Amino acid sequence: MIKRYLLQLTIAAIAVTIPMLSIPEVVAQTTRIVDLQRPQGMTITGRVESIVGNNFVLNDGSGRIIVDAGPRWWHRINLSQGEQVTVTGELGSRGDEFDAFTITRADKSVVNIRPQEGPPPWAGGPHRVPRRQQ
Repeated sequence: MIKRYLLQLTIAAIAVTIPMLSIPEVVAQTTRIVDLQRPQGMTITGRVESIVGNNFVLNDGSGRIIVDAGPRWWHRINLSQGEQVTVTGELGSRGDEFDAFTITRADKSVVNIRPQEGPPPWAGGPHRVPRRQQ
């Protein structure tokens, strides 16, 4: 009888203790819907195949993509065909080009194109924003 009482008392103590154990809460990180469609901060590396204005074709051996480095009236990036570069940016809204945030050359110099957050500084055209100093 005493053993049964002690067993019931032990089970009751365990049942009370389990909810008080420190169980970590799972907190979901909130992501904006636009970011689900276009992940930011992706990095690609390759060789510059061709250049038209500030757009260029980058080939990494597995494929090619057009990299958009902003309008030439905003700034000039002056890359060379055959140059090896690393580009940080995001896939464009149509999925057929890569919008550059930064371009890192083989000599480790960095060309800053635009911030990751918000619209590019040239949004609205050449008459809306002051031109960047060249």
